[in-house]
Amino acid sequence: MSNLLIGAIVAMVMALSFYTIGVFAERKQGRLLWWHAVIFWLGFLCDSLGTSLMSRISGGHFSLTLHGVTGLIAILLMAFHAVWATVILLKKDQQAQVKFHKFSLWVWVIWLIPFVMGMFIGMM
Repeated sequence: MSNLLIGAIVAMVMALSFYTIGVFAERKQGRLLWWHAVIFWLGFLCDSLGTSLMSRISGGHFSLTLHGVTGLIAILLMAFHAVWATVILLKKDQQAQVKFHKFSLWVWVIWLIPFVMGMFIGMM
């Protein structure tokens, strides 16, 4: 197993860990807090790193496959999610802070699709 692949796997598992902790902690606490946004950004950064490393392994080009398209959607959603969380916190929008967990859960579920798909592709 190459060092690039090991790095990509570690980055993706870290992204999963950060995102899962952030989404479910936010849900449990009942409101969006600053540390949740930091965790979302860390998840996004780890996912970006893992995606970049996997892209290098596969030749550095985007493929119009189910995994490629769902992965692109997921990473764009993660970026939007982290930015929106930050904006809500900066604006101190109390109502949005309480409702944000509903959006977070959907982003997490959508993100899991290419994550799991990538595991199966990697095992084949």
